[in-house]
Amino acid sequence: MLKQATFRFYEELNDFLPSDKKKVEFVHPFSGNPSIKDSIEAIGVPHVEVDLILVNGISVDFKYILQDKDMVSVYPVFETLRIDNVTHLRPKPLRNPTFILDVHLGKLAKYLRMLGFDTLYRNDNDDPEIIRISLDEHRIILTRDIGLLKVKTVNHAYFVRDQHPKGQLSEVLSHFDLYHDISPFNRCIKCNGQLEPVDKEKIIHQLEPLTIKYFNEFYRCKNCLSIFWEGSHFEHMEAFIQTIQEQGNLTNK
Repeated sequence: MLKQATFRFYEELNDFLPSDKKKVEFVHPFSGNPSIKDSIEAIGVPHVEVDLILVNGISVDFKYILQDKDMVSVYPVFETLRIDNVTHLRPKPLRNPTFILDVHLGKLAKYLRMLGFDTLYRNDNDDPEIIRISLDEHRIILTRDIGLLKVKTVNHAYFVRDQHPKGQLSEVLSHFDLYHDISPFNRCIKCNGQLEPVDKEKIIHQLEPLTIKYFNEFYRCKNCLSIFWEGSHFEHMEAFIQTIQEQGNLTNK
């Protein structure tokens, strides 16, 4: 005989639900003795998006065995809100977070690097490699692949909702409360290496004649040795960053 539990998902967890289950209580039929984690993922919500589960008003962890007539409330990861005296389902939110992005988020990777965030990305990384690096280096996975989020070993990850790179950037900055941590132009947008000032004479053989004539301050990536200077593109990047920071000021008011 089927059992029944009543579920209610809150805030952005509703992004994973069909319209008839968004922001409302609904009955979830089940059989056997599934864990609350398996039940949540069977409904369609990846476990890495969840940080707090209340069953009949009491906080539980993912191992809790769902019971007939349970009333279940499921809340998203609290990155910007401190909550104590409840059962967190993963370690505390990472501060000064570092990221690894899936193959669909190359433009977002460049934007995050431009703003100074430690962001790994390769367009040939497969899911097992992304997960391995995430676990080994304690990096948050940013992905558009819901299946990747449901892998049991994945701990810190976030499903990027927006389909457009600039919108994705705003989404990530807001979700992880990163607007105050922006430190632009200290990472290589090509490889994520750190930039350092370099004497013009040491790299003059790598420069075009007009660059030698009009520019005197240069930076070099410690990793890939790419050279950067404040050319015409720099003003566009500065304007873009200023827009992002103004957006952050409005968000934090």
